[in-house]
Amino acid sequence: QVQLVESGGGLVQPGGSLRLSCSASGFTFSNYVMSWYRQAPGKERELVAVITSTGGSTNYADSVKGRFTISRDNAKNTVYLQMNSLKPEDTAVYYCYAETRRQNYWGQGTQVTVSS
Repeated sequence: QVQLVESGGGLVQPGGSLRLSCSASGFTFSNYVMSWYRQAPGKERELVAVITSTGGSTNYADSVKGRFTISRDNAKNTVYLQMNSLKPEDTAVYYCYAETRRQNYWGQGTQVTVSS
């Protein structure tokens, strides 16, 4: 059974940090490109960051460049999103996404709220 389980979300003050984790099971994690998406209330889901299967390349949305870092540990079947200098506009549900050319999977999401 395929599972992507996000954790690490919560309430943080502006300027604070959070680290999201996404633990994968039920598929060959190291074959998959992994991404983080987010969806704010009333807005479309948007790509935040992506990392290749080996971790050799990453890419970020302009809105998070220099503040967020995506990484992965293929031995632990886990992808991370380190979020620093958080802003109220980063408030959203954050989703983990796994994809190859043939398959793709979504996690259930974790809420991140940035507020004083």
